Amino acid sequence: MRAVVTTGHGGLAKLEYRKDYPEPRPSENEVIVRVAATAINYHDVFTRRGMPGIKVPFPLVVGSDIAGEIASVGEQVEDWIVGDRVLVNPMCLEGTHKGLIGEAFDGGRAEFVRVHQSQLILVPDKVDLHSAAALPLAYATAHRMMITRGQIVAGEKVLVLGASGGVGVACVQIAKMLGAEVLACASSEAKLARLSEIGADHQIDYTKKDLPKAVSEIVGKPSLWRDGGVDVAINFTGGETFIDTQKCVKHGGRILVCGATAGYDYRIDARFLWTFEHQIIGSNGWTVDDLKQLLTDVESGDLSPVVDRTLALEEAAEAERLLEEREVLGKVLLVP
Repeated sequence: MRAVVTTGHGGLAKLEYRKDYPEPRPSENEVIVRVAATAINYHDVFTRRGMPGIKVPFPLVVGSDIAGEIASVGEQVEDWIVGDRVLVNPMCLEGTHKGLIGEAFDGGRAEFVRVHQSQLILVPDKVDLHSAAALPLAYATAHRMMITRGQIVAGEKVLVLGASGGVGVACVQIAKMLGAEVLACASSEAKLARLSEIGADHQIDYTKKDLPKAVSEIVGKPSLWRDGGVDVAINFTGGETFIDTQKCVKHGGRILVCGATAGYDYRIDARFLWTFEHQIIGSNGWTVDDLKQLLTDVESGDLSPVVDRTLALEEAAEAERLLEEREVLGKVLLVP
């Protein structure tokens, strides 16, 4: 079987394209999925580089976002048959393999992948498998953070930091789907132009403008009189960005957090927290219901996942490089 194997922690040289990787076989409650596409996530880069406290069983086939067709089923598999078009829920909580697929056990950068039947979600006929593969980590994380946890509603003003990445693009699209007014932050004119095309009402180049000043020019400066500022700020970058984010949020507003790609050691100005009565709301991962609703949204035409480009399986190293160097907007897919 053809597969891309991550052989250890380190640089891109740790990715090895193989044509002789053992083809998986299903146990009694598992299925084998013929992979149609798997999406690249920055989590894949972190897995290769090494994350504190997380042990990875090398050699490992990375890839957590997977869609395809069932190729074979185990003896006790119910409700699923060969040929069913499926999306894989990346988190497995049953069977012998538990954890995140593509981190705890082999994932989607291969022709075939073994998954527990509990991980399967039927893909509607009107949804192509490439669009389905773009959804799980980025779009489902954004969906839970914005809707279940953040409870964003139509008419609210939403600021998205890191808007050009996978989760950021999903946030922009979902906010627009909900009827919000979106302020998107990115680091180049080209990315900002693309964000405008997918629905961002306002674009901010954070490399050229002071963030609080740029936001106040658009929606006004937050004040104790309840005017100015955004209703919701989405910050999953962390690092040194948090105080500037606080300065953009209106009285009674919310700051949503689902990660910290620029660093976990946040600096927070407590004066803004109590004076403006902000809520800081954390969100972790997704649920099956988030994934099913996203498929429904794609089926109805309310949402169209942004795929920057599609590459062949053997180009996995290039795909990761593109993410590391932030040369893409939206998702990159690998196709066996």
